Amino acid sequence: MSIRISLGHVDEYDGQVAAFAHQLGLTGVQLHTPNLLPGEEGYWSLPELRALRERCEADGLAIDGLENVPLAHFWKIQRGAPGRDEQIENYCRTIRNMAAVGIDLLGYNWLATFVWRTSMAEPGRGGAKVTSFDLAEIHHGNALSGYRLTPSEPLTEPLTAEQMWDNHQYFLDAVLPVAEEVGVRLALHPDDPPVDEPLGGAARIFTSPAALVAARKQARSSPSWGLNFCLGTVSSMAGEQSINEVIDTLGPERAIFYVHFRDVQGSVPRFTECFLGEGNYDPARVIRRLHDTGFDGFLIDDHVPAMIGDADTWQDISSDAYCSRGRAHAIGYLQGVLNGLGLS
Repeated sequence: MSIRISLGHVDEYDGQVAAFAHQLGLTGVQLHTPNLLPGEEGYWSLPELRALRERCEADGLAIDGLENVPLAHFWKIQRGAPGRDEQIENYCRTIRNMAAVGIDLLGYNWLATFVWRTSMAEPGRGGAKVTSFDLAEIHHGNALSGYRLTPSEPLTEPLTAEQMWDNHQYFLDAVLPVAEEVGVRLALHPDDPPVDEPLGGAARIFTSPAALVAARKQARSSPSWGLNFCLGTVSSMAGEQSINEVIDTLGPERAIFYVHFRDVQGSVPRFTECFLGEGNYDPARVIRRLHDTGFDGFLIDDHVPAMIGDADTWQDISSDAYCSRGRAHAIGYLQGVLNGLGLS
């Protein structure tokens, strides 16, 4: 049983990103809708997945997991729109192809209108640039609307919570048997921000620890279903209390597959992202609690503040922007905590 750090949420993988990982002492990467997987046929093909793995291995890095297939592969599944069965069939092909090249973890989200923020340039500690959300300001629209995984087409009609739950069940019933057959694990990201009010016309359903437990029940406690435990999202529910509840309920069931390690100040209806150690929870206490409940997986840095000299680490997905001071700070912080706890 071990907890390790992976270089995570990599969009544009290249030699510079590989060097950044090695300079930080990391041996694994987790990739997020990566540029080396275009999936032009509606799924991630066997040749492109094999080439990606071989590329990373040639750079001395293991692939710890993948996250979020391209939007064009998945939006009908989320919305229950005509054509979702074809997308589900292609998603199953992606799962089988991943297994064939030895990649066994795929993260997904259930955000029909994706992540929302009301500011992308809030001043954080020392003037670092961070994002924020305020429910009272959603009438201005999503400040993250230009991001590549945010749907450009508005909903033709609202999506209710009941529809979103039904669509999720339909998805799980179709893909989990395939995932179980080939040994791939699917990891759900909680809804960010975790508000019950619809955003962009779509209800949000994975907005509380209880809802995440309900998702586990939808999966019938399958060993191939678990949580992409985004601490920042769960922290914005009710701070460390909600984080502890998730760890204590899903941790012993081995249903936490990996962790997005970030934090916020405040909780819904308004919060601001921040540096690790100045938010709602104590990072060392959270890591110790994960360890004590049997977590055996990896942590990744997630959204990080843009420090002096850093590009916008949300909107700019280039490797130049990715290899930032803010990211190096977050990873170094986590390495220090693990070392101090005797877990590294």
